[in-house]
Amino acid sequence: MADDDIPEVLNAVGPRLRALRRERGSTLAQLSETTGISLSTLSRLESGQRKPTLELLLPLAKAYGVQLDELVGAPPTGDPRVHPRPFTRHGQTFVPLTRYLGGLHAYKQILPGRKTGADVRPSQAVHEGYEWLYILSGRLHLALGEHDLILTSGEAAEFDTRTPHGFASASAQPVEFLSLFGAQGERMHVRARPTGD
Repeated sequence: MADDDIPEVLNAVGPRLRALRRERGSTLAQLSETTGISLSTLSRLESGQRKPTLELLLPLAKAYGVQLDELVGAPPTGDPRVHPRPFTRHGQTFVPLTRYLGGLHAYKQILPGRKTGADVRPSQAVHEGYEWLYILSGRLHLALGEHDLILTSGEAAEFDTRTPHGFASASAQPVEFLSLFGAQGERMHVRARPTGD
């Protein structure tokens, strides 16, 4: 909500309070008794002569059984969904799952299946950061330093990206995985269960 919209929203509170009270068939005296707010304050709130404050609105919202947002007529919040725009780089499809430039980056990656008879080790790269992978479907060939690992659905791996690394599908089928990458070397902290057990 823009700052310009706040006075308009506050001006609409009085009529909304009066309408709610009338819908409930309540008098100002009854509402005063329920909320502990003086009769004159309630009257001035409804007429717009008194500025609504949180201390006044909270007991009124409770008395009417409505959320504070509904009481003040706050506009609905924006759509929280991320609307990713996939892109392709070096034959891989990346689906961004975050929209922030700093901190951790999250992607769903899709690698095409390996061509029949091709058994080439993935080319490796080195850069600053830390990466965490989780395989959704298929089989991933992770060439990590001197090691060749095959990760399958449900498996995860994490590594320092200063170690030479490369990925490829380990079969003729595409492989889909989640990738969380921290350019500053942030590591994942995954708990299997809450502490204190």
